[in-house]
Amino acid sequence: MVANRRNGAVYTGVTSNLVQRVWQHKESTFPGFSKRYGCKLLVWFEMHETMEAAIAREKQIKGGSRKKKKLALIEVDNPTWQDLYEDIT
Repeated sequence: MVANRRNGAVYTGVTSNLVQRVWQHKESTFPGFSKRYGCKLLVWFEMHETMEAAIAREKQIKGGSRKKKKLALIEVDNPTWQDLYEDIT
């Protein structure tokens, strides 16, 4: 998940190349939600063995309330909403 600030706009997506995709968010290379709201901070991620598993998990996260799903996941693993991009590069 990428965000624009703590408790701000949060974008959830799936990718097969996390480093490249976060860089694209940081550079605002594609139009859409994350560019419009300035979501450039990698605040949470989860790795999966298959793309099918990743997509199923993304749907699960997006399916519930914002507070229960997205914010709770971020707060447990990254309570300060630190940008995790440097940790993956």
